[in-house]
Amino acid sequence: MSAERELSDSVVVVTGAAAGIGAVLARSFADLGADVVAIDLPALEGQGQSLAEKVNNSAKGHIRFFAGDVTDSVSMTAAVAMAERDFGGVDILVNNAAIYRTLSGRSAWADVDPDEFDRVMKVNVRGVWQATAAVTRAMVVRGGGSIINFASTTARLGITGFPHYVASKGAVEALTRAAAREFGVDRIRVNAVSPGLISDEATRFHNDESYIARAVSARSIPGELIPEDLVGAVQWLASSASSFVTGQVLVVDGGQVFA
Repeated sequence: MSAERELSDSVVVVTGAAAGIGAVLARSFADLGADVVAIDLPALEGQGQSLAEKVNNSAKGHIRFFAGDVTDSVSMTAAVAMAERDFGGVDILVNNAAIYRTLSGRSAWADVDPDEFDRVMKVNVRGVWQATAAVTRAMVVRGGGSIINFASTTARLGITGFPHYVASKGAVEALTRAAAREFGVDRIRVNAVSPGLISDEATRFHNDESYIARAVSARSIPGELIPEDLVGAVQWLASSASSFVTGQVLVVDGGQVFA
């Protein structure tokens, strides 16, 4: 069975899916025919419902938007219950939700707001743990599944100005390995995609054009990285084409960081 045909029969949960990378990934799965539960904050429900409406009018699959919080166990349990009720279960989880765009900006080490530090760790790390805990229960019933977490090459490069964000993405790599070890016996694979600097609105909000240009020039493959460039890696990890791959971090950055 081809990966495309296989994924067309899948049920996918994507967090942080109302806009940006999450929306691109949710749509990419629906375009293959998969059924998708797209999760994002209640404040973004309008964007999430708009995405679902557009996709459901054009794609082979379907999107249901769920207004929820990845750090809340009750919310995540309800999201999984929606997937089970509407689509029959969960096969794939994409842990994309994270705080980045809403950060206050680059700060010296000692000037990072402690409350912001805690919020970043709560969403970017606890959110991955919480969503994984909710979804793995449903995956066991289905006989296995695939979880794809979103890390970042900032954890390898050690960029300055965002120590809380960098630390959170290093923690995502560690959680990926821990979950892969724990859930392998249940045929649940857990891997991470680690993107380089993505050319999107969030990046341009925090970085000037000269910084972005330097990042682009450091790549072995010249050019900007856009959200759509991540689709192939995520879908490969989601499919049985990577059936014996778990606990790995797949860097997608045009060859700036070599794992």
